[in-house]
Amino acid sequence: MSSVTALNGATSNGIINVADAGLMGMITLRGDLASAGMAKAVKAATGSPMPAMRQITTGKSGAAAWMSSDELLLMVDYADADAVVAKISKSLGAAHHLAVNVSDARAVFNLPGDQIRDVLAKGSPADMSNDAFPIGEVRRTRIGQLAVAFWFTDAQNAKLVCFRSVGGHIMRWLENASEIGSEVGFH
Repeated sequence: MSSVTALNGATSNGIINVADAGLMGMITLRGDLASAGMAKAVKAATGSPMPAMRQITTGKSGAAAWMSSDELLLMVDYADADAVVAKISKSLGAAHHLAVNVSDARAVFNLPGDQIRDVLAKGSPADMSNDAFPIGEVRRTRIGQLAVAFWFTDAQNAKLVCFRSVGGHIMRWLENASEIGSEVGFH
């Protein structure tokens, strides 16, 4: 496991702030999301209930984000990710599933500011309106043609996850899109 992030603590201030979120434990969990065993494993791993389609749920020890009809992204403490994978695999036993620690393959950004939707709308095809994309939903989409997922934790804070290999490019894209004077007045 890594001791530094892809962005090494990078930050940028503009119409929104862009910051490396630091090391985060991330686990790709695939399987039958409707099964009771899967719900039990997610609850044990994160303390959160099984998320509904396009939702993120949070619990005492982490969060679970719906990524597709058979895939979740679990977020836990970075140091605990391998142990959580082992716990999930033991819990699910012979049930068809995949649990993989992908922490070091991802970059995570914190995006605070009151113009987050404007900035993200510049590069994502997702409808960024409050009605179409409420707090608590996850969007797996693209920014500048690169795969990302993002969600709002409240009206003025969002998280964005991308592949580590493109973290620097996404950082530069976000810096450019949030330059002072580039406001579009979407919201």
